[in-house]
Amino acid sequence: LHRRMGEAVARVARKVNDTVENKADSLDLANCKLMSFPVGVYKAVRSVTEGIHRISLANNELKSITSRFVTTFSQLRELNLAGNYLHRLPEEITSLLHLRTIDLSRNRFRRFPEPLATVPALETIDLEENEIAEVPTDKLASMALLRSLNLRANPVGPEVRLLVRPLVPFELLLSPEEPIHP
Repeated sequence: LHRRMGEAVARVARKVNDTVENKADSLDLANCKLMSFPVGVYKAVRSVTEGIHRISLANNELKSITSRFVTTFSQLRELNLAGNYLHRLPEEITSLLHLRTIDLSRNRFRRFPEPLATVPALETIDLEENEIAEVPTDKLASMALLRSLNLRANPVGPEVRLLVRPLVPFELLLSPEEPIHP
């Protein structure tokens, strides 16, 4: 077990070093068995945080994203958090003024993460395979740049299907309804 953990830590360190040395605009920590965002990474990437526009933390074991994460990577345009155990987002996500795409598919959200509704540049929200039953359609309707909201494989109620079509200018992806047999 310890060796495996050591390998995971070494992999994270390598990926972080690559980002820093190449002044890359992305940080890919997908599939690293992370239970939380490693605090050491903040120090390691300090010199390049402003230039990081894309972060993938997909397929880890994250239960939460901290406000520090959000405020540190203030220039994010794409954030991939698919395949974790997240059920909420910090309020500070609203400070990501450049965030255009967020992937929260395959997580544990039971309700639509409300702070997303006030992220000004957001164009694409992927919430496929969560446990979302209710969606704040009024708030979504006010999102000026939203182009696509994926709610496939969520237990959204029929009212979402009815409300949304005429109201909102974005593409709403839902799973096909179960046919109702008499």
